Amino acid sequence: MPNLLLELFSEEIPARMQSRAAEDLQKLVTNALVDAGLVYESAGAFSTPRRLTLSVTGIPATQPDTRDERKGPRVGAPDKAVEGFLRSAGLTSIDQAEIKTDAKKGDFYIAVVESKGETAEQVIAGIIPTIIQQFPWPKSMKWGSGNLRWVRPLQSVLCLFGEGEDAKVIPFEIEGIISGNTTSGHRFMAPDEFVVTDFEDYEARLENARVVLESKRRQEIILHEAKELTFALGLELVDDKSLLHETAGLVEWPVVMMGSFDETFLEVPPEVLTSAMKSHQKCFSVRDPKTTKLVNKFLLVSNLEAKDGGKKIVSGNERVINARLNDAKFFWHRDLDVKLEDQMGKLDAIIFHEKLGSQSQRVARIEELAKKLAPLVGADPEQTYRAAKLCKADLVTEMVGEFPELQGLMGRYYALAQGEVENIAKACEDHYKPQGPSDDVPVDPVSIAVALADKLDTLVGFWAINEKPTGSKDPYALRRAALGVIRIILENQARVHLGELISSHLDLYRNQPNSGLSETFDSQNLDAFFADRLKVHLRDRGIGHDLIDAVFSTSGGSDLVATVKRIEALREFLKTEDGENLLAGYKRAANIVRIEEKKDGPSIEYSGEVDKSFFEQDEEKSLHAELQMARATAAKALKTENFSAAMAAMAPLRGPVDLFFEAVTVNADDPAIRRNRLCLLNQIRKTLGRVADFSKIEG
Repeated sequence: MPNLLLELFSEEIPARMQSRAAEDLQKLVTNALVDAGLVYESAGAFSTPRRLTLSVTGIPATQPDTRDERKGPRVGAPDKAVEGFLRSAGLTSIDQAEIKTDAKKGDFYIAVVESKGETAEQVIAGIIPTIIQQFPWPKSMKWGSGNLRWVRPLQSVLCLFGEGEDAKVIPFEIEGIISGNTTSGHRFMAPDEFVVTDFEDYEARLENARVVLESKRRQEIILHEAKELTFALGLELVDDKSLLHETAGLVEWPVVMMGSFDETFLEVPPEVLTSAMKSHQKCFSVRDPKTTKLVNKFLLVSNLEAKDGGKKIVSGNERVINARLNDAKFFWHRDLDVKLEDQMGKLDAIIFHEKLGSQSQRVARIEELAKKLAPLVGADPEQTYRAAKLCKADLVTEMVGEFPELQGLMGRYYALAQGEVENIAKACEDHYKPQGPSDDVPVDPVSIAVALADKLDTLVGFWAINEKPTGSKDPYALRRAALGVIRIILENQARVHLGELISSHLDLYRNQPNSGLSETFDSQNLDAFFADRLKVHLRDRGIGHDLIDAVFSTSGGSDLVATVKRIEALREFLKTEDGENLLAGYKRAANIVRIEEKKDGPSIEYSGEVDKSFFEQDEEKSLHAELQMARATAAKALKTENFSAAMAAMAPLRGPVDLFFEAVTVNADDPAIRRNRLCLLNQIRKTLGRVADFSKIEG
């Protein structure tokens, strides 16, 4: 079956937009083909700085024919109804309609509309211009006098359909650009146009014209050449996946070269050097594998093979990088001249949020909250308070002003330089962690306290002004902050009661001058938000949301460590045969009580105590005795947080519950006996409810 080859050739596409644009192009075109009845075999999208390319194979030559039946009025209906039906169906006479019989409604008219499928060329010629004109670029521009918007001026469109050399151009025009079968190679090394026939021919001719079409392959070339260059000198590349992806989006024909910078710049923290070279020149850092320290070398990725071997390119990059590193060195020494605590006055002028105050006010809140957290996580109170005081001071340094991505890290460097102890300096860096699911959590107690305080202040504050995440929107990264709190607590087994901390921290906001807090703040909503984030966190561990709900309903979930232990114990218990059968028995008992309560009216409940004098059968006595024993044993186990033992205390109930349902008629003729038996069944619900709300558990 025929194939489609589409290339949209333009001025340089920003590297950050290329991958998404290729995905969007593939999705938009293939979805449109399928919607048109042209189901294809496979598709692949590619991007370079100057082109988006799509290859779709195995497209049917024509759309399938369609037969559509449109139901009309009953036979004998008024003339106006019949006339309206004829117009809507495109018929000129009622004789062109068919008559069908419905057993209930009688005879009615049917218009059969048959449509001949269009050729794939016709369909594609209509699809592609619309997609180009409505393409979802994050940012786009217009040029000249036309109305087309594209990320950069669109120069040509290649659109071929067919097989091999028999492929033909699908003709259409967009803003004066006429589709064709030609493209161009590398801007400098092979700029001439050339004709292509199909995708294989296209890709091969591009390669000859110094264009590597596939981004992944460009990355592989860059990585291979970089490692070869560094290995030859006994050095190694500092891996940077994001920079590798970006540089592959800046070149069509990657050529890796090595340059040098003044060795005196190595006195500046290595992260500063790496950031400066990456952000300003898209260059990779190089280190000594024996010491893991940076050396005064860098790797750049050029877009051409220069006649002089790249000497001028390297020289130009060296001049720029030396100038940039000289700026960084200047910032480093200038910042070292000012103590972090002396920088803090500048935080007054930085607004954290108009309703939540300045960064200075925020630091004051973090200090107070960190001080409360310190004894709970085993941190030294004085060190914690000091770390919280200094944690945001590097935001106003010149280095962080130039390289915002180094916030926290520079705080650690400056803290150590001014003589702060390691724990305090480390907390200045680590209190931002974790910044993503793959990021490590802080493990030092001082860092834990400050990190929790930082994130809880953010969550309580934005919740209090009613700026919560909605749908996919989360401009203040509150989901990430909540997940960070959860991970820090669980991975460090920190015994922290979130509910108490949230309530007390809210008072700090209320006592703050000019506070913009909402009058309707409800801490339970924030508790529920933590529960949702915990579900997300535990889902990857194979724990269902129903188990989380079951435990949260009982324990409240304020102590996350205890909550997760209880959830894990419940999960293990329900995997056993006793657990499965007891869950079934619980549901049966709960359903009977619920049905009877509904039947007897809203004023009747069966939550009272059981009267042993009404027992008539041994199965009642046995179940009652086991319930009392299980309740007492579980209560002792829960006090010591031995949740496995608490679950085990429930296991002996399985036999008595099964025997009760086999031998005892709950709805006895005597109302007093019936009520007593329903109260006994309710005791099953109450006893199991001490460890979890079994009604929340699915299955």
